[in-house]
Amino acid sequence: MGIGGVSDVLRSASTLYGQGKVLSDVGTAVLSKSLDVQQQQGDALTKMMERSVTPAVGGNFDMSV
Repeated sequence: MGIGGVSDVLRSASTLYGQGKVLSDVGTAVLSKSLDVQQQQGDALTKMMERSVTPAVGGNFDMSV
């Protein structure tokens, strides 16, 4: 393989590395968003469970017309 062949291989390797980096960055961003959503759902579940400890609270109210 001559100098031109080595250059082509290096260019190809560089392109593949760049594409892999982009895919890795996208995967990391998607995972981060997924973790944020899971955190929000966990917080909502915690609040719901806290409210269920005293189910009578807020069950009765007086209303005047």
